[in-house]
Amino acid sequence: MAAVSTKIADLSVAMVTAPVAISEWLVVLPVALCILLGATLMMIRDRISLHPLVAIPGLAAVVLVDAALLWKVVTEGPVTMVMGRWLPPFGIAFSVDILGAMLALAAAIVALAGSLYALSDINDSARRYGFFPFLLLLLAGVSGAFLTGDIFNLYVWFEVLLISSFGLLVLGSEREQIDGAVKYAFLNLVGTTLFLIAVGYLYAIFGTLNMADIAMKVKEGREGLPLVTLSALFLFAFGMKAAAFPVNFWLPASYHTPRVVVSAVFAGLLTKVGVYALIRVMVMLLPAEREELSLMIVVAAVATMLTGAAGALAQNDVRRLLGYLVISGIGSMLAGVALGGPGGISGAIFYALHSIVLMTALYMAAGLAARISGSYSLESLGGIYRQNAPLAFVTLALFFAVSGLPPFSGFWPKVILVKASLDIGAWWLAGVLLLTGFLTTIAVGRVFLLAYWRPKAGDDGAPAVSIDRTAFLPVLLLTALVSIFGVLPEGLLRLTQEAAAGLENPAAYVHSVFPGGAK
Repeated sequence: MAAVSTKIADLSVAMVTAPVAISEWLVVLPVALCILLGATLMMIRDRISLHPLVAIPGLAAVVLVDAALLWKVVTEGPVTMVMGRWLPPFGIAFSVDILGAMLALAAAIVALAGSLYALSDINDSARRYGFFPFLLLLLAGVSGAFLTGDIFNLYVWFEVLLISSFGLLVLGSEREQIDGAVKYAFLNLVGTTLFLIAVGYLYAIFGTLNMADIAMKVKEGREGLPLVTLSALFLFAFGMKAAAFPVNFWLPASYHTPRVVVSAVFAGLLTKVGVYALIRVMVMLLPAEREELSLMIVVAAVATMLTGAAGALAQNDVRRLLGYLVISGIGSMLAGVALGGPGGISGAIFYALHSIVLMTALYMAAGLAARISGSYSLESLGGIYRQNAPLAFVTLALFFAVSGLPPFSGFWPKVILVKASLDIGAWWLAGVLLLTGFLTTIAVGRVFLLAYWRPKAGDDGAPAVSIDRTAFLPVLLLTALVSIFGVLPEGLLRLTQEAAAGLENPAAYVHSVFPGGAK
């Protein structure tokens, strides 16, 4: 008979034995809250009148939690929490630095604005089919992608947001929506499959999926490792997610088909998750390979910028035009990734934050204009300035911002990226950035002249038209953010510069995961 062992196992070598501080729960609370709220709405799915009463205060709480998380990260440095108390790299880690916290907060603000706008844009039928639960699940996926410290779980959160976006895309079940959903689904599933292949390849190389662990192993030695091939796989997969050239045609084919509030949230969030993943992997984990692939990235960036700007000029439908402006902005962010260094990376981050808020507001403003004129076509739009001057003024401010003109937030990332280009002698890239801004100005100027300033045919004496305050309020608040960060950019500039520095030198991020060194 075997003797009973009295030896006590030392759990400290494998598990977190210290109690978790209450403040550290902020790391996972944004995701947990979204999932809990979404599940609650599913349990009361027959009482759709209660959905906004649960979702809107819940999303406001997520905004406050994300703001507290950003404050904690800014004041204390990156913070990590592992699931199941298992020590990394075996325990699944949520690791948050300034970049992730800023993007999570911006995403929550956009989702809250979308929920307010939906009060007048989403009817009972769409609520019954799950608009608010899908919105919360989408935010859970987006927040999880920004906050995770494990690259396989980055893939998992991509899947979560992808599934919820399918549901939002087909609300209404119209023929055009189904057509857009098929194109959107096919291309995104291809991108997701490539991402999974790259993750498997990465695990075969390093034997770990924890980002901090990978960053350390890459620094220890890269000789003989096929890291350029791995980086190219990630670049293609994330480029498809971000709608970069030449795999961007799914976006203008689908973003104009759903309800306008869905288009607004998609334009603000989905492509930015792809850009974030590209920045996280290529700048923090594989910086030398990013340098080797910089020519490929900058070519894709230039083509994306010019394709987006030219596509916007050619459009007669306002929502299609805005879809091409989303693409053009992605090109500017890719230019920052290609440039690298403090200027390029901070410019890309600033541009991403600006685009999240701005593109959401632009789609919402376009929806309000369509309510007044009954169409998204420039041939039918007209006289909006006379019918609703406040909306015209707000839209003009947003048009200035998307063109990169002062005094709005779009001006500063353009300046940063142009300066970073000139600093390394890439005058041609600076020229493309400026040319893109000029073409964008022409595109949105055309919209303002035809849809807002030009009198509508046969309606010379049209009376003023009021719009629902619950729909105009989120547009006004998002425009206020765009204006504030344009006039007072110093705080956001400082945060983006710190975020860029943290990516290029991830020592603090690694220390938050491995306080006592690698295991």
